[in-house]
Amino acid sequence: MDDYIDPALLGPEEKFAIGQPVPRAEDPVLLRGAGHYADDISLPGQAYAVMVRSHLAHGRIRGIDTAAARAMPGVLAVYTAADLERGGIGPLPPRQVMNGRDGKPMLMPTHYALPKDKVRYVGEAVSVVVAETQAQARDAAELVGLEIDPLPAVTEPACADAPDAPVLYDEVPANVGLDFHFGDSEKVTAAFANAAHVTKLRLRNNRIIVNAMEPRAAVADYDSERGHWTLFVGCQGVFGFRNYVAQVCGVGRDKVRVLTERVGGSFGMKQPTFPEYYCILHAARELRRPVKWTDDRSGSFVSDTHGRDADFIAELALDRDGNVTALRLTGYGDLGAYYGAPGPSTRNAVRNTLGVYKTPLIEVSTKCVFTNTTPVGAYRGAGRPEANYYMERLVDTAARELGIDRVELRRKNHIPAEAMPYKAPNGTIYDSGDFTNLLNDALKLADWDGFDARREESRRRGKLRGRGISDYLELTGPPGREMGGIRFEPNGDVTLITGTLDYGQGHWSPFAQVLAARLGIPFHRIKLVQGDSDQLIAGGGTGGSKSMMTSGVAIIEAADKCIAAGKEIAGYVLEAAAADIKFRGGRFVIAGTDRSIGIMELAEKIRGGLRLPPELPQSLDVANISDGPPSAFPNGCHIAEVEIDPETGVVEVVKYSFVNDFGVVINPLLVTGQAHGGIVQGIGQALLEHTVYDEHGQLLTGSYMDYALPRASDVPMFASAFHPVPAKTNQLGAKGCGEAGCAGALPSVMNALVDALAEFGIRHIDMPATPERVWRAIRDARDGEPPMRRG
Repeated sequence: MDDYIDPALLGPEEKFAIGQPVPRAEDPVLLRGAGHYADDISLPGQAYAVMVRSHLAHGRIRGIDTAAARAMPGVLAVYTAADLERGGIGPLPPRQVMNGRDGKPMLMPTHYALPKDKVRYVGEAVSVVVAETQAQARDAAELVGLEIDPLPAVTEPACADAPDAPVLYDEVPANVGLDFHFGDSEKVTAAFANAAHVTKLRLRNNRIIVNAMEPRAAVADYDSERGHWTLFVGCQGVFGFRNYVAQVCGVGRDKVRVLTERVGGSFGMKQPTFPEYYCILHAARELRRPVKWTDDRSGSFVSDTHGRDADFIAELALDRDGNVTALRLTGYGDLGAYYGAPGPSTRNAVRNTLGVYKTPLIEVSTKCVFTNTTPVGAYRGAGRPEANYYMERLVDTAARELGIDRVELRRKNHIPAEAMPYKAPNGTIYDSGDFTNLLNDALKLADWDGFDARREESRRRGKLRGRGISDYLELTGPPGREMGGIRFEPNGDVTLITGTLDYGQGHWSPFAQVLAARLGIPFHRIKLVQGDSDQLIAGGGTGGSKSMMTSGVAIIEAADKCIAAGKEIAGYVLEAAAADIKFRGGRFVIAGTDRSIGIMELAEKIRGGLRLPPELPQSLDVANISDGPPSAFPNGCHIAEVEIDPETGVVEVVKYSFVNDFGVVINPLLVTGQAHGGIVQGIGQALLEHTVYDEHGQLLTGSYMDYALPRASDVPMFASAFHPVPAKTNQLGAKGCGEAGCAGALPSVMNALVDALAEFGIRHIDMPATPERVWRAIRDARDGEPPMRRG
């Protein structure tokens, strides 16, 4: 933050320029507790829904007895799969469709909002009770009788395709929904056969329970006269969400409106449409009254999509000089009981594992398997942190095995800045990057050379100390159509309309900074609309660290159209040819004169009834659809230091430094905050968060008594800096930042941990490195067990 210009020294509008640390515009409302979330919405006459969930991980449904529940006071209805089917609620379509190694589409078993034949995970909704009050619905839900014949369960992805594993779907042999492959096996096999050295690790990427601050909630309303639904729900983008809802409900898109106000966190989890939403949409139509559903935290643990969960053998081939010649990943990605997101363990592994290194060959083979667990979806990074974890653990391990300095091995294999644009063997083209100089900046910021003194001081206190590097790079989400709308309001405000959606990122301020810079509109007059599907003509939602690029470019394009229209209107007002009108500093100026009119003044004249010739634009309003810029490549270097108490196994992150290349940084205050949040989540996964199922598929870590989340006391103060290399793929030069903290944290913390334990001959420990796991590893090493993978 030392590089920031003191806003007090700037002029009124310079405080809000691109590059300035403008606070989030919504914070005063949120800090007063006045934020409006899904559960805060109540409509007149609404009823309340409660889900009846399966207590078994796998079983055949023989019957559902709803009679006792229907007879309870206040109960309005009890619905099962048969009711939803009669009401026209169709199956839920997969959000990603991919082909397997044979070129055929993945196997896609039908997923209904409520199951018809079998339950496949603990917590799966099998029925819904609707009553006058939530308490009445909850009481009645306990009386719904489930007759389910139990079946064996499988919960580990590496066990799901075993010959004796229980099969979730008859149409999916061996539970393999997608057998994914990328790369030239023959060339990669030859590279490994000819390698001077091969590093090989089994890397388990632990399952994460998302734990958004706000549990999921929704209110459905149905207008019978228009045959129209309105759904109030927390999500990551209302335009695509609306389209999915309409498809499943079997109606036109004009028959559904999705409204989202504040969203209390998501991290990818609230992107899809969940079964509960279709239950209340059906109930609202049947009962002709609004129906509200709010999950509790226990329900969230089992019904929100989980994250991560992959098991890979990772291999790195190097020549005698330490140059990487090939990378190979072979393993499993857990889908859970239904299709969520196969991409993290497949395409995103291909696109992100190479990172900053000039690796000639890559092969990725992934079996995406169904298990009797909560479905797995996107979680902050969705394959990007996992991919960087695989590569950075390999690089660190290879350096130790070869006796090469870990920094020098990275420098040797960096893609040089002068190689840009660089075509990687995964098919991506890096447009920019300065990886070696960025690494050098990070080493300096972290006081790398002063580590020996810090390690000795830790040793005097009986602690082990280690340091770890993560040289990460991500590929942001793919391009997509996005709306950039500008509307001049009757009260003098200017409303931005775009289809990305803020669920904690703070879009309002940086989007306003972009518009203010382009049009000279006063920052405080700019408002933002993102959460109303009826006001959108396109929208990709928020995800993949691309909101600033997609919405930012859409806003710039819209602003340019506004300027073009304004020149024609200003020419009429100023009695000059439109070709003679220039736009600068928020004013339309007749070239070569001092005659001008400001854009806000021109808008006021139009609002006041300015009569314009019909051949001219009639307003400054714009509704623009942008095709979206290509993906970008945010990158950086994180350096963590940890201390370990060898007597208890407790690990503490004691020093953390990071330097990032996010391209042009629109708002450094918000960008740094995004990085902080991602780092803390990365530390949580590395050291604390452990999702455990027993052999019957029961979730043993189903509350905060058993599932540990990172707290403020678990993280140190962060030292950070920017090394910006503007992206060449979009007009802003931005690269995205929302998920990068996780990508840097996982490898740096785990590399630091293994570095601290290296004196015991320990070469790897799986995440989460809990005190018990670390203590056992140290004890086993002291007892003379050979170094091994500690699981």
